[in-house]
Amino acid sequence: MRRVGEVVRIAQGLAIVRSSDDAASELGSELVDERLDPVGRVVDVFGPVDRPYLAVSPSGDVTLAALLGEKLYAR
Repeated sequence: MRRVGEVVRIAQGLAIVRSSDDAASELGSELVDERLDPVGRVVDVFGPVDRPYLAVSPSGDVTLAALLGEKLYAR
């Protein structure tokens, strides 16, 4: 498991994650929170190459507003 980044914004039903480095997650990767609860899947990678943003589609019962400021990890 590796740290992917932190949720910095909610937009159009997606969580926007600022990557912690240039090792961005691949499309379709499952992300989890610190408690290893599934959060969602990466649906887009955009922005600068050195620290891209990830658009994450939330899993079933995840509340997007509760994710703001959360650190996310890739399985």
